[in-house]
Amino acid sequence: MIILGLTGSIGMGKSTTAAMFAARGVPVWDADAAVGALYGPGGAAIPAIEDAFPGSTTENSVDRSALKAEITKDRTALKRIEAIVHPLVAQDRAAFLDHHRNAKSALVLLDIPLLFETGTDALCDYTLTVTAPPDIQRARVLERGTMTEDQLAAILAAQMPDADKRARADFVIETLTIQAAEAEVDHILIQLKGSLDA
Repeated sequence: MIILGLTGSIGMGKSTTAAMFAARGVPVWDADAAVGALYGPGGAAIPAIEDAFPGSTTENSVDRSALKAEITKDRTALKRIEAIVHPLVAQDRAAFLDHHRNAKSALVLLDIPLLFETGTDALCDYTLTVTAPPDIQRARVLERGTMTEDQLAAILAAQMPDADKRARADFVIETLTIQAAEAEVDHILIQLKGSLDA
């Protein structure tokens, strides 16, 4: 089974590209969705988050705005949250990989925003970075209406620079148009199929 790791900075088209692989029958594990499940109703992270940050959860979910407030006022908060969440995310990812190994899946995609930053690329046979020019990235993020320019700048400052991600990746897709990105996805799948057949 080939494990392809997908990453890309905010606004680069990572989720759209992951959906293209899924539409072509590739099983996709989404790190953000895994965290969402851990924070949502019945999520495994809720009790530990509440223990560490009393009042940061409701009856059945983590209050993300309360956690953001904790991170803002306490410089150690993010590391403490990560210490709770990262092992649970790793368990979820391992279960996904085990399932697809047992199912004899030829290829799976791990959609991980911080693929290189967390060292998770070590689990992957190949890595793929999606990219776009900075002005397009900025326009995409700000069009969502969920983030200010300052918030975007803070996120970009915390992430590995796009150029570094591109340099480390086995494959790079520039997501200027849907059609061009789909053509690149198809090209990558042909290449990976070739390595499976070799």
